[in-house]
Formats: sequence, structure tokens, C-alpha cells
Amino acid sequence: MGDLVTFKRPRPSEKHRGKTLCKSGFHKWETLKATPFDSQQGKLVTRYRCRRCGATRVKGD
Repeated sequence: MGDLVTFKRPRPSEKHRGKTLCKSGFHKWETLKATPFDSQQGKLVTRYRCRRCGATRVKGD
């Protein structure tokens, strides 16, 4: 029989770290450097990604 390994359960504060602000609409947007600009219907478009939750947003200028 092998050795038993005990796992530490993450606390709710560790499990949901950074997600509560995003659920309330307070994302931390940063521009994507890989595809800085995209052309959509002849307009300049910038892609953003939230640093905390990974949600993406496209904003046309």
C-alpha cells in the first residue's frame, strides 16, 4: 500500500481571488500585444483582456 498524501483545500478567499470585482463590473483591462489592432468594417479596433478573469472586449475607436 502506498503513502497517503493530504491535500489542503483552498479557502474561499483564495478560490475566488480577483473574481468578485469582475462580477461587479470592475475589470482590469489591458490591451493585447499579440494583435494590437484589427480592422473591422473599415474602423480601427483594439482588443482588451481582463487581467483577473480573462474576459475579452473589443472596442472600436
